[in-house]
Amino acid sequence: MPRLMKKLVLIVVLLLAISPMFAQQKWTLQQCIEQGIKNNISIMQADVNQQINKVSYEQSRANILPTLNGGATHTYNIGRTIDRYTNTFANSTVLSQNFYLGTQVTLWSGLSQYNTIKQNQYSYLATKETVEQRKNDLALNIATNFLQVIYNNELVKISQNQVDISKEQLDRVKKLVDAGSLAKSNEFDVAAQLATDEFSFVSAKNNYALSMLTLKQLINLDTLNNFDIEQPDFSEPQEALLNASAWDVYQTALKNQHNIKSAEYSLLSSEKSLAAARGRVSPSLSFSGSIGTGYSGLGQRVVSYSPTGLYNVYATGSGIPVMDPNEISIPVLEKTPFADQFKDNVNKSVGFTLNVPLFNGLSTYSSIKTAKLQTLNSKYNYDLTKQQLYKTIAQAFADAQSSFNKYNAAKIAEQAAEQSYNFTKQKYDAGAISAFEFSTAKNRWLKSQSDVLNAKYDYIFKLKVLDFYQGKPLY
Repeated sequence: MPRLMKKLVLIVVLLLAISPMFAQQKWTLQQCIEQGIKNNISIMQADVNQQINKVSYEQSRANILPTLNGGATHTYNIGRTIDRYTNTFANSTVLSQNFYLGTQVTLWSGLSQYNTIKQNQYSYLATKETVEQRKNDLALNIATNFLQVIYNNELVKISQNQVDISKEQLDRVKKLVDAGSLAKSNEFDVAAQLATDEFSFVSAKNNYALSMLTLKQLINLDTLNNFDIEQPDFSEPQEALLNASAWDVYQTALKNQHNIKSAEYSLLSSEKSLAAARGRVSPSLSFSGSIGTGYSGLGQRVVSYSPTGLYNVYATGSGIPVMDPNEISIPVLEKTPFADQFKDNVNKSVGFTLNVPLFNGLSTYSSIKTAKLQTLNSKYNYDLTKQQLYKTIAQAFADAQSSFNKYNAAKIAEQAAEQSYNFTKQKYDAGAISAFEFSTAKNRWLKSQSDVLNAKYDYIFKLKVLDFYQGKPLY
């Protein structure tokens, strides 16, 4: 028995030791943003497009380098053919082998290659900025929902407080009704108000749960896992945060907003595309060189001479035959070895090629015209992006100022509603007013608290938007 007790005690100690490991983790806004960016498929797709454009840029740089290609052939010629190395006819099957190495480089192309490199470089930089812009957009979206969760959580607390007040009031009224001090209708009125408060409480909890679910989906977390957020300590809103003008914020945003940079790089890319198209009107000059060798099965060489026992006989001017003292011999042949043919059959070539575009079905002209229109369209897009940025910042600035004014007004209204509620409660406790009047004062106080929360977090969000456009971190 003592041993069993020791084991139970050990198990309890182990459970107490590891229980913090399974405690619910509270996520900060920074962790939520990092998690969301890490798992967002749209950002992953944008990153893939960035890598594709990077490959195109690197390839256009490599295109200016000389090309170098080699090859070999192993051929059996069957039937009557002319051997390229012996220049003789053959009627049998002949093996031939060829080996070559060639290079080519463009010396001048009207700067078309250079401008194509710059075009692809700017396209790559534009997609790179697009990736960063999508990250920032997602971060702002997550921050918005993060604040919505906090706001809904605060509403839950307010609603819970109202339920507790109504419960306490119902208990008090029941006692007074049982004692005969109040009519039964007062109990019904307070019970109805409690039911209304409980309905509002359930609605607030549902809104909180939905906002939490939306946040988890944004950061791609398993919606079945336990999840909670760490609420930042927001200071009391101050108007001093709005000292900068909308124009100042806009000028700062032009330097740090990735969508502006992306549009600017796209415009530069279009301009270089136009320059590359114009460069194709210019003549182009290229250099080429090659070296090759080969082997033929018909290749032969003389190794010796074989005497025939015959002599040439010549007739002199007088008609007297004279025999040549040199005996007639015939050459003895053998196939030329592969190594000797490989060395002896080497051929080399170098050359320059000048290409002058005279008429190509108006394709060059059409390319230039299309590039001009694309450049104009990129210019419009760049101007439109800047215009939309200013409108957004001006609207956010005005919204922030309006939210701050609403917050100040809501605070005054809340203080008045709270004083009214406390005074009404004293009168109700004294039996001077009805439960309906008391409920009206309590509901007015509840609404004023909700208005303060709404204005406060709306103002905080608008400031986050302005921070976003100034390149400040959201957390």
